[in-house]
Amino acid sequence: MRRDFEEPVRPRSEQVVGRDEVLRRGREQLSRGSSLLLHGPPGIGKSTVLRAMAAEYAESARTVLRCSATESESHLPFLALVDLLGLVADEVADALPAPQQAALEAALTGRAESSLHQDGLALRLAVLSVLRALAAKGPVLLVADDLQWLDAPSAELLGFAARRLGGMPVRMLGAVRTGTEPKEQEHDPYLRAYPPDALALRLTPLSRPHVSELLVARGYTGLGRSTLRDIHHTSGGNPLFALELARALAESPTPPRPGEPLPVSTSLRALVLSRLELLSTEARQTLLVASAGARPTQTLLGSAGRTNAEAEIALAASLGLVAAPGPDGQGPDGQEGAVRFAHPLVSAALYAQATPQERRAAHAALSTVASDPIERARHLALATTGTDERVAARLSEAAALARDRGAPSVAAQLGLLAARHTPPDGGPGADERRLRSAEDALTSGEIDLAREVARDVLDRATDPAVRVRAWMVVIDSAGQAMADVEAVFPQALADAGEDPRLLALVRYQLAWRALLVEGEMARGREEAAHAARLAATAGDRSTELMALSFQAQMETLMGHPAAPATLEKALAEPQDLRVACDHNGAGATRFRWQIMSDQLTDARTTITRLLGEVRRRGMVESEVHFLRGLAETELRSGHCARALDLAHESLRLARDTGIGEAAGNMFTSLAEAAGGDVHRALVLAGDAVRRAEDDGDLIYLSRALGALGHAQLVAGDAAGTVQSLRRARELEQGLGISDPARGRWHGDLAEALVLVGEPAEAQDVITATREHAVRLRRASVLAVLDRAEALVKAAAGQYDAAAQQLTSAQDRLAQLGYGLEEARAALALARLRAEQSGRGSYDEAARLFRRCKAVPWLRQLETASATAPAPADPSTMAPESLLPHLDRLASTERQVAGLVLEGATNREIAARLFISVKTVEATLTRVYRKLGIRSRVDIVRLAAGQRRGE
Repeated sequence: MRRDFEEPVRPRSEQVVGRDEVLRRGREQLSRGSSLLLHGPPGIGKSTVLRAMAAEYAESARTVLRCSATESESHLPFLALVDLLGLVADEVADALPAPQQAALEAALTGRAESSLHQDGLALRLAVLSVLRALAAKGPVLLVADDLQWLDAPSAELLGFAARRLGGMPVRMLGAVRTGTEPKEQEHDPYLRAYPPDALALRLTPLSRPHVSELLVARGYTGLGRSTLRDIHHTSGGNPLFALELARALAESPTPPRPGEPLPVSTSLRALVLSRLELLSTEARQTLLVASAGARPTQTLLGSAGRTNAEAEIALAASLGLVAAPGPDGQGPDGQEGAVRFAHPLVSAALYAQATPQERRAAHAALSTVASDPIERARHLALATTGTDERVAARLSEAAALARDRGAPSVAAQLGLLAARHTPPDGGPGADERRLRSAEDALTSGEIDLAREVARDVLDRATDPAVRVRAWMVVIDSAGQAMADVEAVFPQALADAGEDPRLLALVRYQLAWRALLVEGEMARGREEAAHAARLAATAGDRSTELMALSFQAQMETLMGHPAAPATLEKALAEPQDLRVACDHNGAGATRFRWQIMSDQLTDARTTITRLLGEVRRRGMVESEVHFLRGLAETELRSGHCARALDLAHESLRLARDTGIGEAAGNMFTSLAEAAGGDVHRALVLAGDAVRRAEDDGDLIYLSRALGALGHAQLVAGDAAGTVQSLRRARELEQGLGISDPARGRWHGDLAEALVLVGEPAEAQDVITATREHAVRLRRASVLAVLDRAEALVKAAAGQYDAAAQQLTSAQDRLAQLGYGLEEARAALALARLRAEQSGRGSYDEAARLFRRCKAVPWLRQLETASATAPAPADPSTMAPESLLPHLDRLASTERQVAGLVLEGATNREIAARLFISVKTVEATLTRVYRKLGIRSRVDIVRLAAGQRRGE
């Protein structure tokens, strides 16, 4: 089909969430003038994407034909044809031969007997002629939803026409329902009714962050992480199911108890349980017991009293309610006799449909036969009504076991169940158990739940120790936005009284407040030291270690001479293993010391070990921080692609949990500017600055400004870089941060100042920063400062001195393992030589940037190579004088030409040089112009002639 359609300029619908890749591929297909078929299970969002794409491309079409079939009308012949052509057929009917007119009129009006059998050829040709006539007047867009309900005659007619519309500007955009489980070629019958170049795209389930984004967009805000996790799991990532679950939850008068499935709306139950009525009462009861279990098997169901479980599960599998076992009798997960529902919603709907008495009976049956002690305790709790200390104690033991297994989220749920079953006059109080569950929720990243439970404890508790711990949860749940809980600190101090153990907890948080809210690093250090002394007096080693780690961090940033000694104290025995791997603990402080001291190999070892440990323990907040730390290590080492992947993984987890998103945006911006997309880097850094300003977080504000300034420099906005980094410099001076290895923005500021014509200020920045870098022995910082100082010298015309300094800086950065900074020094040296002599080679810089996979910097090289001085125009020279000029091509041009000689395609060249195919095409055009040739073949001929000495 011809490409008579223009790329639309309309933005996509904001209701389309999590479909960027589908939209991208669909747009590429439609922009080529080709057709598109969307397919996937019910509720997956096919119609939403279809409407969005139809709205985008409708304006570029002269004629838009639409139909949307329904199951109840699928038996009516030609109904879809009436929808599509009923309003436009008259426009072109006069041009049809009489037999075609008659056949089409009969089909569209129903006034005469018509069928494919009777008027087959005439009707087929009539539909084809109408579409061709419409296409002759301008592009046609045919939009058809729910193709599975299309009446058979209409489907046959459309398929006949589609196969014969080659070369005409007609596009088909449709959607069809396929099964929940992807099956090969399931959509193929519908694709055969499309033009031969049509593309089929399957819509897959949404990720958890995208489900969260969808729910917020539809007004379901304030849902906790655990609730979002349950909605995502139960819906299976299906957007319709997720919205229905959120609606049922909002309309439910009482929220589900911990460990219970979500409420399921009546409409959803009808959708997924339509075949349940074909089962006996006993079989339904068996499925209910399976839905109540965590990992049900046929053996487990038999032990729970379901004596005919095997036959009943087989019948349920035949009805599509559960997944059928394999030929070897194993379940879909490879476990013998495992029972897995066809969709998680089937299990939830079964459970929701049961009466409370039936649910308790199912849990009671499982409470004695489940193999896992945690599962037995959960079932016992859900089978029991009222308070019972025996049950509460079992649940507390199970929570401790879950905690040891690295499942703090499960521990939090079990703790809340334990509190619910705790008698008012029992042993350990309900508030103590609630508080422990809040602390577990914090560990697992369920911030909203932790805050809610802690506030609930504070409403009732009178014990000072319980109250202070609850205040600590409230403060910790505020994260970087500590200014939002300003009123908490006087209350926490009042509850702590003169107790050194409780005071140590509060003073530790006051140290963070001094840093984040007041921006007083020295005072934060003093508060941390005070907290460490109080904790030591009280024998609270955990709090002492946390306070010492904070003190060491502050001293490191301040360049304080006591930093090594304090860090040694924080690492001394005895250690609390959980504190040691906390993101604010001694291990994290040691990592920060190593990476600031250019010990990249040791830093990678430390952070990798910490990341593995916190993942094992389920410490989600620490995992967010350590993923970012590992990304930083890879970025410093010049592994830009790896750093970008890790940064995005950390950011996804931060957004999923609501933990440290501003910091995640800040660092992902740095990774994007190094190995991704500069525009995304600017957006992320700008968002990080706004968030830090809103939170009143001066520490991360300076880091965010550093990231923004760096992105602006890579984007070519030197003036913006100067503005952002001057502000970062002022902030850090006010905070008392003197170690330049913390933000590493100083070289960028100096470089940007040279570019805007302020070399004197650039030298001032270099001199002041160098003083601290020398004192603290920051070798990589000194090398970067030398690179910047060489630019100051070059601006003053001292080219030889500048070249010597750049060469030295590049060598030192290579020895330290700073691959990206080494490449930047090579780029500066190439630019200097080009400026000095009018010619320069960018080959070395290109090689180093390719090794780092530093995509934005490679694009800078493309620009530099393209604007390099060209030799005299070869088109004016005699053919025999062209060959010597092969070696005078710009760097990128020479590389592209060399790969052409190897036989590489444009796409292969783009992949190897980390540039776009369009850039390859543009580069080859310049090569042809400079060499006075017309094609790739001529490059080969010229090279062959040069080798023969012709």
